[in-house]
Amino acid sequence: MFAPAFTILSFFSGVGFCKVYEDVADLPSLHYDFVIVGGGTAGNVVASRLTENSSVSVLVLEAGPSNQGVLDAQVPFLESGVSDTGTPYSWNYTTTPQTGASGHVFDYLRGYLLGGCSSHNGMAYTRGAAADFDRYANLTGDEGWSWNRIFPYFLKNEKWTAPADDHNTQGQFNPAIHGTQGPISVSLSGFSWPEFEQRVIQTTTELPDDFPFNLDMNSGQPLGIGWLQYTIGHGERSSSATGYLTPDIIQRPNLDILLHAQVSKLVNLTQSRVSPSSPVTFQAVQFRYASKEIILSAGAIGSPQILLNSGVGDRTALGALGIPPLWDLPSVGKNASEHVYSGASWAVNSNQTVESITQNATRFNEAFAEWNNSRTGPFVNPSPEAGTHAGWLRLNADSPVFDVHADPSPGPGAPHFEMLLQPFGAAGTPGHHISITMAMVSPVSRGSVTLSSNDPFAAPVIDLRLLSSDFDALALTEGLKLALKFASAPAWDGYLGAPTVDLAAMTPTELTAHIRANSGPGYHIVGTAGMSPRGAQYGVVDPDLKVKGIAGLRVIDASVLPIVPGAHTQAATYVVAERGADMVKQTWTL
Repeated sequence: MFAPAFTILSFFSGVGFCKVYEDVADLPSLHYDFVIVGGGTAGNVVASRLTENSSVSVLVLEAGPSNQGVLDAQVPFLESGVSDTGTPYSWNYTTTPQTGASGHVFDYLRGYLLGGCSSHNGMAYTRGAAADFDRYANLTGDEGWSWNRIFPYFLKNEKWTAPADDHNTQGQFNPAIHGTQGPISVSLSGFSWPEFEQRVIQTTTELPDDFPFNLDMNSGQPLGIGWLQYTIGHGERSSSATGYLTPDIIQRPNLDILLHAQVSKLVNLTQSRVSPSSPVTFQAVQFRYASKEIILSAGAIGSPQILLNSGVGDRTALGALGIPPLWDLPSVGKNASEHVYSGASWAVNSNQTVESITQNATRFNEAFAEWNNSRTGPFVNPSPEAGTHAGWLRLNADSPVFDVHADPSPGPGAPHFEMLLQPFGAAGTPGHHISITMAMVSPVSRGSVTLSSNDPFAAPVIDLRLLSSDFDALALTEGLKLALKFASAPAWDGYLGAPTVDLAAMTPTELTAHIRANSGPGYHIVGTAGMSPRGAQYGVVDPDLKVKGIAGLRVIDASVLPIVPGAHTQAATYVVAERGADMVKQTWTL
């Protein structure tokens, strides 16, 4: 049997504090039952849930620094200070040139700090359609991934929280479908832009056939326009680090967290005759042991990268790089599924926009002071990228786009598009604006995460293949037409001024070309370690999230979702982690 181990990229000297350590020499133990690679959105959930049982020990390895004291990870409005490329809290990834998107190279944002992407994302809380999860159940042969079976995990994860301004939320959400005792705070906007918000809601009454009002998009039936919800509580970001690693949890004697510890690959220590039923066993890390399991929670980029560097992947591709193949799993890093966004903006006859803060240093400083003093004001909301409302919409059933490709959505209750409604304009454009950003959320295009060399420390090759399918580009063309239709409602008369780009004057062909030149990723990548039925010759993990053909190794993060849901992926990642933790407990009777 193989007894592989983890190679650690680097450790930086530091002083251990509480049960979060910054130096490997400070770790108190040489043996752990479970080693979790990645203290991100999923990894912290698994660590917290497993250590509820005092009989097991868990070590979390996080490549980045702590989230503690990082103000930009705490203040919702300042999230770009942790998410943008070039900050010390980003992996600073870039994509390959995206042929379908006019050859653009995109920064690809991934969180490099405790909490991972939950510590740096836009905080939108959207669960997706019931049909998304029912499709996961069908694709895996495991009814446990269906909407009805996964729904209790949404409730287990969530703590509904009053908005920071304590406004009357009646008619803005459905309390019956939300949890109240979970670790992650979920709330509505805590600061209002009334002129804009009133027009959004008015449009749903003026054009109800195209844009019906939806009381709560997180019911499993998201179609329509509704108020956005965010992982924010009491004016601060709620992340897996703040929710699942509270001080009392960190102080558990059976939990250790090591920062600045990047796992690069699994290394073979011994070899002997391979058993067909369990050809590879992962039980150890280079400096200590995981007697039960190693759990990869390094995300949809990090987890396949570690597997590939370890020789787990396509045998031919690994051999071409000089990496000895350990286990032939051709699907590792393949099937990357991602949303693509484009949009439109208009000047407005109002100063009630986010630019009143971002383009006015005095107002910015006043708003920051208000947040510091009372956790109220505009800084309690995410930075402008998020918006106040979202719409989840479908192509017409008779759309000619379906002549190009069959409907890729999971069912008639699931969206093709997300429409984000935002009281701000394109970055750097002076004046006051609003935007409608459209996303294709049921894409046909598939990309990959691969290796550039046999250097385990080299950045991976991220090729999203955005808009590589003509269906996606043509569908998004129809999506932008819906955005223009929304803005044509009488509610916007006298408020909207000139468009930043006159999309309405373009022919369909010109609009599609504009989309290819002016689109980007949603940072919602999934599928690179996708689930498939037990015994399938494709996929990376079985429905119980164990890596196919490998004992002692599981993947629990967004990479296991075989197709991107019609939603921002934070909520789905949390429930994958909650159910994954239960699966681990069941395996070991914990």
